[in-house]
Amino acid sequence: MIDQVSLRAKASRVLLGNWRGQSTVPAGGLYPHQWSWDSAFIAVGLRHLSALRAQRELESLFGAQWPDGRVPHIVFDPVTPPEAYFPGADFWRSAEVLGAGRPATSGLIQPPVHALAAWQTFRADPDLARRRGFLPRLYPRLVAWHRYLIERRCFGGHGLVSIVHPWESGMDNSPAWDAPLSRINPVPAGEFQRRDLDHAAAAERPTAADYGRYVRLAATYRDHGYADSLAVHAFAVEDPLTNALLAASESALADIAAEIGADPAAHRAAVAELSAAMVDVLFDEGEGTFRSFDVHSGQSLGGGSVAGIVPLVVPGLSVADALVKTAVGRRFRIGETGLPPSFDLTDELFDANRYWRGPVWFNIGWLIWRGLLLHAAHDIADTVRHALLSAADTAGFREYVNPITGQGLGARDFSWTAAVTVDLLAGATR
Repeated sequence: MIDQVSLRAKASRVLLGNWRGQSTVPAGGLYPHQWSWDSAFIAVGLRHLSALRAQRELESLFGAQWPDGRVPHIVFDPVTPPEAYFPGADFWRSAEVLGAGRPATSGLIQPPVHALAAWQTFRADPDLARRRGFLPRLYPRLVAWHRYLIERRCFGGHGLVSIVHPWESGMDNSPAWDAPLSRINPVPAGEFQRRDLDHAAAAERPTAADYGRYVRLAATYRDHGYADSLAVHAFAVEDPLTNALLAASESALADIAAEIGADPAAHRAAVAELSAAMVDVLFDEGEGTFRSFDVHSGQSLGGGSVAGIVPLVVPGLSVADALVKTAVGRRFRIGETGLPPSFDLTDELFDANRYWRGPVWFNIGWLIWRGLLLHAAHDIADTVRHALLSAADTAGFREYVNPITGQGLGARDFSWTAAVTVDLLAGATR
C-alpha cells in the first residue's frame, strides 16, 4: 500500500531541491541546466505545489526562445562550471547566431509539449494566471514555436514535422534511430569528453559510437549556422511522438486562445490536419502502432518504440482503439504491468537497462495515462497510474526503471519523475 502523503512529500522535496530560482534542473549532477521538455513536465507537477513557480518555469524557458521561434533544448546556467556538462555552451556557440546578450543555449529542440503544460498550469490557479497575464504573454511565443516547427521542419512534404537529431526526439538512444544513425560517421571518442558516465553506469547509457554520431550531427548543424535545410541534415525523421505532442499542444492552444479572446479555429484545424497526416503516413495498420519515417530513404523505420502508442494523447485520433490494443498486447503489456517499456519487450533489440532501449520513463507513462483517459480506457489508465506511483515509491525518483525488475536506473532525484508523481497523486484527468 502506497503512503500517498509521504510519497507526495518526498516528490515535493525533489522538485523544490532542484529549483534554481527561475527554473528547475532535471537532476543536479547529470543535468545541471534547464532542459526544454523537462521544464514542461516539471511545470505540470509544480503547479500543485506552487502555481507561481510553475508559471515562472515556462516563462524562464521561453525567455530563451530564438527569434525564429525555436525553443532550444538546453538553456545553460551561466554560473554552472563549463566542464559540468558536455556538450556545453562552448560547443553550441549560440551567440554566433543570436548575438551577445542573450542566454546561451543549444540549437536543437525537443518535443513540443509546452502548450499542454501551459494550459495545465493555468488551470491550477486561473486567478493568479490572469492577474499576471500568464497566458496572454505566453500565447504568442507558443504560436511562434509551433510556426517554426510547421514552417521550418516539414522536410518530407507530408505536413509532418521532422527531427534532425535523436536528442530532438527526447528518446535519444531508441533503437528506432539505429538505421538512419548507421549512415553517420561518428566523431572518435577521444575527440570529446563525455560527462554522463561520471554519473551513470556505461551499461545504462548510449554506446561510445552512438555518442560520437550524436556529436557529429550536432556539430554539422552548428557549423551551418543552425540552418534548417534538408541538405544540412543527414538525419531527418518524421517522429510520431513529436508530431503527436504538437497536435496535443495545438489542441491546448485552442483552449488558450479561447481563454484570452483569440480565435481558436486555426488551432483546431491544425489538430485535425496533423492527426490525419500522422495516420496516413506513419500508422502501420498491421502492427497497430505508429512508425517513424526516414525522409532521406523514403522508408518507414522499424517499429517497437513506445513512441508508436504515445499518439493516444491526440484528441479524436481515429486509430485510438488499435493503439490501446497494442498497448495491452504482448509487446508492451501495460494491461498487466502498468509500466510502459520504452521498447517492444519481444524485440531482440530490447534492453531492459539501457537508455531508451527498454526502460520505463515516467513522463512517457504519464502521457500514455492521459491518452488512455482521453479515449475512455479508464481501467487500463488506472493500472498505469497505480504502477507508476508504485515504481516511484519503490525505486525512488529515478530517471528511469527496469520494466521487468523495477530497479531504479540513471540519475537520482529526477525532476520529471517527481513532477508526474505529484500530478498522478492529484488524480487530474485533463
